[in-house]
Amino acid sequence: MEGPMHAVLRNKDFWSGAMLIATGVATVAIARNYPLGTSLRMGPGYFPSMLGGLLVLGGLYLLVKGLRSGDEIEHGWSFRALILLPLSLVLFGFLMDRAGFIPAIIVLIFGSAAAGREFSFIEVLALAVGLTVLSVLVFIWGLGLPYPLLADF
Repeated sequence: MEGPMHAVLRNKDFWSGAMLIATGVATVAIARNYPLGTSLRMGPGYFPSMLGGLLVLGGLYLLVKGLRSGDEIEHGWSFRALILLPLSLVLFGFLMDRAGFIPAIIVLIFGSAAAGREFSFIEVLALAVGLTVLSVLVFIWGLGLPYPLLADF
């Protein structure tokens, strides 16, 4: 027989909310070291602080929703996802300076897709090409971020 506390610990909305709250609090804590600025003249801490606050609010909503509902986690932990998702993020950061924006994005997409239960090479390749083109258009050409597309070897 399961008690109410056990039901809460198996509730997916509860854990989603807790994760968002933790991420939001960490974001605001890190951003407090940067100047905030104003809405018209935003400093480097403005966007992360606002985003962190929104994450906390969304997390509180999900946490309360989880406490009121009985939606349980359907599957156990995926150790493949626990290993491949952080690894693909670390590789993305590592490859940005060494290989360039395009290879880093492609490794991130393939690594993230490989963490899932269903992996189709053709679908992931199409997704990688589309997201890479979109990312280059938005971040490099649209926003003018100074990342090299490909590293000079």
